[in-house]
Amino acid sequence: MAETPHPIILFDAECVLCSYNARFVLKFDRSARFRLASMQSEVGAALFRKFGIDPSDPDTIIVVEGETAKRDSDAVLSIYEGLGWPWKIAGIARIIPRALRDPIYLLVARNRYKIFGKRETCWLPPEHMRDRLL
Repeated sequence: MAETPHPIILFDAECVLCSYNARFVLKFDRSARFRLASMQSEVGAALFRKFGIDPSDPDTIIVVEGETAKRDSDAVLSIYEGLGWPWKIAGIARIIPRALRDPIYLLVARNRYKIFGKRETCWLPPEHMRDRLL
């Protein structure tokens, strides 16, 4: 299992939306704070299982920091907050209770392939950013 002082974003590299989000993070994470691991990788699958999620049928994105994991809308908000300005402003969505945010997140997550499509192969970052992929 990968041990890193950086938060790890676990995502679905076959999902068009998830891959776009991973590219967005790599582009705007100017301090290189985050690392990425796809659920299709050994590291990603092991971390999904560690936090009780089947990597072959996940319905969430996870952000792992040490021994804890954020999931669903909390994970998404922590990513954008971690990118700094201007993306940090997305954290204002925390005023909406998680009980209202998460059902919307889960509706999109469960239907992500239908809505956004599924890639034939897993997305990989450009060569100069591959060191941020676990």
